[in-house]
Amino acid sequence: MNRKKGIHFEISERKVLLRVFDIFVVLLGLYVLGLFFDFEYLVIEKTNYLPILVLVIYLALFGTIFELYDLQKSSKIDVTFRNIVLASSTTVLFYLLTPVLTPFLPENRLQIVYFFLTIILSIFLWRVAYMTFISSPRFYKRVLLVGEISHVEHIVKVLNQSDPNYKIIGFINCEKEALDPIKFKGLKEFEPEQLLNVISKFKISEVLVASYNSETITQDIYHDLITLLEKGFTIREYTQVYEEITYRVPIQFVGKDFYKYFPFSRSNQNTLYLFFHRLFDVIFSVSGLVFGILILPLILIGNLIGNRGPLFYIQERIGKNGKPFKIVKLRSMVINAEVNGAKWAQKNDLRVTAFGRFLRRSRIDEIPQFINVLKGDMSIIGPRPERPFFVNELSRVIPFYETRNIIKPGLTGWAQVNTRYGSSVDDSLTKLQYDLYYIKHRSLFLDINIIVKTLSTILYYRGQ
Repeated sequence: MNRKKGIHFEISERKVLLRVFDIFVVLLGLYVLGLFFDFEYLVIEKTNYLPILVLVIYLALFGTIFELYDLQKSSKIDVTFRNIVLASSTTVLFYLLTPVLTPFLPENRLQIVYFFLTIILSIFLWRVAYMTFISSPRFYKRVLLVGEISHVEHIVKVLNQSDPNYKIIGFINCEKEALDPIKFKGLKEFEPEQLLNVISKFKISEVLVASYNSETITQDIYHDLITLLEKGFTIREYTQVYEEITYRVPIQFVGKDFYKYFPFSRSNQNTLYLFFHRLFDVIFSVSGLVFGILILPLILIGNLIGNRGPLFYIQERIGKNGKPFKIVKLRSMVINAEVNGAKWAQKNDLRVTAFGRFLRRSRIDEIPQFINVLKGDMSIIGPRPERPFFVNELSRVIPFYETRNIIKPGLTGWAQVNTRYGSSVDDSLTKLQYDLYYIKHRSLFLDINIIVKTLSTILYYRGQ
């Protein structure tokens, strides 16, 4: 068997590549601008190391906030250009507003225009090159799926949606042949005896095993997999790849060996981490409440005109270890919105008032919950607290649902920044997958990532 594989970049490699080259091309563009034009605002040389460092930090920060490193969005030219303009505009604005660390404003204001346009043009040209070459089929990670046909459709759909460069070329049904076999037409099926030839012919990078019961794998396929493994070929288990690519824990495929999938983060018991986590909660909550008091007059006017009723509402939610507490929010729905019982919130929910929709999308309706954070009922970051009715209902149909309550609920969380508002059992399952991923990988880095993504959600007005 020819062991030569196609060249491909892993997710982490592509994200690093985008970040490094965004900075490189901007500095190169400014250097070239200084060589051929009368540009003196920011000269790329050793003596200007501090202004250059500040620019690099701003580019990295606002590039993240405006989703320049989201691989799905980075593969679309129109979305990428919009995000480049937003990130560059904010970078230049903050750069101009920090003259202590950056160059003073030049007398010739055209210098700022050149500076701004060079940043946009440099990043855009590099991103066009990225889409043309790096994000092209020649660099796709080509994968062969070996699994049970009854689960193939879900696997293919989720992985293709999560990573545009992760391409499943075909699949081999590892189950014994049935009298009335199921056929899946969305992907090319190969015969078990073709496994080694397919890997060679299509330059497969890895084999993905998606069998939820190893006993179903036929002896011939098992022997071929062993042969590949002994030759150093990459063979990976589906749940491992699912978690790595989607940043979710696939709990619906976890069986009796569930303990293998939940080696929860040590940060959940790390005293130092928990101390700083609580310190951040207090500082952020006090700041949030001060901001809320400052904009309270505007909220009162909006509520008087658009809501016409009580400003606040109090509702029972489930907290850490299943302990109920009272949550405080700004009212965004009509009065007596649930007079006929609890209902899922829907997209474009008619019960939400015009002013309430603004409060939700801007996340201003969450400000009173800083009181819950100060009291210790909640944290800034964690799974969203759910109502007792829905917790009882979802616990019956979704495995491990109450596991999300082993830490404090939060104002924002990994599920909130990665998916929309849940309006069904399936949506709740997806949110739970994200929540368990956070609990499993909880860390300072992940917390910072969530805060940055929350800023993106607010700036892009995605709240619901």
